[in-house]
Amino acid sequence: MSPGDLEIAMQFGTALEGAARTGDWTAVYPLLAADIEWVTPRRTLSGIAELEHDRIWGYPPEHLDLEFEVGDWADLGGGRAAIDVRQIYRMKGSGDFAYQRDLHIEVLIRGGKISRYEIRPTP
Repeated sequence: MSPGDLEIAMQFGTALEGAARTGDWTAVYPLLAADIEWVTPRRTLSGIAELEHDRIWGYPPEHLDLEFEVGDWADLGGGRAAIDVRQIYRMKGSGDFAYQRDLHIEVLIRGGKISRYEIRPTP
């Protein structure tokens, strides 16, 4: 992976974290290839238009705050990178722990854009 690709992965991770916190995904779209393949445990979406129309992610729950523990991007070779993320949900107001999710994210970078995104829970 080139240093430029690693920078793209890091920019994408930052934009994605911001989108998960706020529900505003406008910073994510410019980093995606037009024919992005977006893979989640529930389904796969193809292309930005499908993502915008059938987006399967959303805002954090109104009664919860979201925190992240983010690892370092790992170079998997061939334009691929991966990162492990822990999402910690806390009750708004009190800050009491609600639950957490451990996730593994892999991306494929082609032509300076994220062309494939896959997220899956980790045990």
